[in-house]
Amino acid sequence: MKNITKVGLSALAGSLVMVSANAVDYSISGGLQSVYTTQKNPTGADTTNGKGLGTQTDLTFTAAGELDNGFTVGYMMAVDTNGALSNTSSQLTVGMGSLGTLQVNNKGGSKANAIDDITPHAYNETWDGLSNVNPSTFGSRTSSGSLDYRIPAQELMGVTLNASVTLDPNADETSVTKGEVGTTSVSGTAYTLQLAHESGFEIGAGIESVDDADGKVKGSGTEEVTGYIKYAAGGLTVAYQEGYTNTLNHQISGDVAAAPGADVETTFMGIAYTAGDVTVSYAESTSAAKAVSATAAGVEAELESLQVAYTMGAMTIAAAMSETTGASAATDKYEENTLSVNFAF
Repeated sequence: MKNITKVGLSALAGSLVMVSANAVDYSISGGLQSVYTTQKNPTGADTTNGKGLGTQTDLTFTAAGELDNGFTVGYMMAVDTNGALSNTSSQLTVGMGSLGTLQVNNKGGSKANAIDDITPHAYNETWDGLSNVNPSTFGSRTSSGSLDYRIPAQELMGVTLNASVTLDPNADETSVTKGEVGTTSVSGTAYTLQLAHESGFEIGAGIESVDDADGKVKGSGTEEVTGYIKYAAGGLTVAYQEGYTNTLNHQISGDVAAAPGADVETTFMGIAYTAGDVTVSYAESTSAAKAVSATAAGVEAELESLQVAYTMGAMTIAAAMSETTGASAATDKYEENTLSVNFAF
């Protein structure tokens, strides 16, 4: 009798597993990208000049299912397989219908960080590569180890509204291991609002606030805001974006706030046109640290990039000619050329 019971329970358990597996959709996708890059800095040291051929191989795992109450659950993880395996991006998403969406940003993926640079491009952002400058920082401090709440898309008279709030108990840190706590008490929040019209116009804005190092001084920390306007019609897309970082006093000594740090202004603009399988784009971005107290304003970094991409099935060939001035000094000038071949499978 005991054996019969064991067999029955085993069969039931196996059936439940099969039912659970059938209720969840699993998929694996991947890609391989080889990039040849040359860099020249006429005014810099020899170490700032060079060329190289690099390869990136990724696998992306996704799973999606539905709960008994109608909620949907999805999980995504991207893994870099070029050498030691590493998790480069992972999020858990719970769709609650008319109640909105919750997303656990284990490794990147926050809504705020998604609007850090919305300018169109054929290959990549102006700051991607070897220029040593990244003016796109909005949402980066609350992107990992955080929780998003996103309202359901609201539509009225041809306008679609989306909004989100991000909560991060340990800003500036990656997500902690299950059951552990962060090494600082710095917390952060971020908010986004986006309005898109059916004519192709879209505007959006966001604000991110991060506490000071110990959370003891009221009004201290860092605030960052961004706003953009974008228009897309047919194969044409144009966009303009501005950002501002207000460093109130990021570091403190005991309970006394330190002097404010330099504020930073950023701008982004870009245009792209797609005709069939070919996309051409041009974009510019700048980053400038403002004067504070007796400290003079910093060097304004300027980045620009002309790009073209051709897609043929699962293969994309792209090229970029980029230039960066003022990376660390006014005389700095990086000239970069990139050729990329990407396969998606």
